[in-house]
Amino acid sequence: MASDVKVTLYWLEKSRAHRILWLLEELNVPYEVKTFQRGADMLAPPELKEIHPLGKSPVIAIESPGASKPLVLAESGLIVEYLCDHFGGERLIPTRYSKGKEGQVGGETEEWMRYRYYMHFSEGSLMPFLVMKLLMDSLKNAPIPFFLKFIPQMVANQVEAQFLNRNITTTLEFLEGQLETSPEGGPFFCGSKVTAADIMMSFPLIAANARMPLKDQYPMLARFVENVEQEEGYKRANAKIEQIDGKFQASL
Repeated sequence: MASDVKVTLYWLEKSRAHRILWLLEELNVPYEVKTFQRGADMLAPPELKEIHPLGKSPVIAIESPGASKPLVLAESGLIVEYLCDHFGGERLIPTRYSKGKEGQVGGETEEWMRYRYYMHFSEGSLMPFLVMKLLMDSLKNAPIPFFLKFIPQMVANQVEAQFLNRNITTTLEFLEGQLETSPEGGPFFCGSKVTAADIMMSFPLIAANARMPLKDQYPMLARFVENVEQEEGYKRANAKIEQIDGKFQASL
C-alpha cells in the first residue's frame, strides 16, 4: 500500500526530475523532496553520485516495510512506469484493448498506442535535439577571447544549418499534427485526459516554449503547454519547489 512506503525524489533544478514530482502529486504518494542546484558548469553536483553512480536526476529511492535497503530507480521512463504500476496510476494509462479484441495483435486502442509511443518519444526523439540546441547556443557564447569567438560560432551555425534546425522543425511539425488528430479532439497527446505520457512530454515542450515560443508556428503545441501548466498536480509540484527553494523555473 502507498501508505506503507516512503518515496524520496532527488530533484535537480532545470531538470527532467520535475515530471516525477508532478507524477507523485497525481498519485498522492507519500514523498520527500531533496533538492540540488547545478554548479557554475551547469552540471549536477557530485553529491548525486552518492545516490546513483551516474550522478544525474531524476532518481528516486523507495523505502518499504521488510526491505533491507531502499529501491533506487533512475531514468524518467522507468520511474514513471514503476510508480504507475505500484501506486494506482491506472487512470493515467489509457485502456489497452478495444472491446472484444483483448490480447490480439493490433487490438490495442489508438489512445494506448499513443501512450506507449510518447512514453519513449520524449527521451528518444525530442530531448536529444533540444539538448543539442542548448549546447550550440552555449558554444556560440563560449567565454573565449573576442578575436576567436567567430570559430565556435561558425561551427555552431553550420551544425544548426546542416542538421539541427531542420530536425527540430520536422519533430515539432510532427507533434503539431499529432495533437491536431488526437482522439476526442485532445488537447493532450492521447486524448482529452492527461496521461503519464503527457507528463513525460511536458518538460521538453515547456522548456522549448520558454526558449523559442511556440504559439505562432505551433499553436497546438502552445495550447498543450498552456493546458499542462493549468493542471492542478503540475501547479502543486511547482508550489512544492517554491516552498523548498523559494523559486521554480521550467528550463533546460
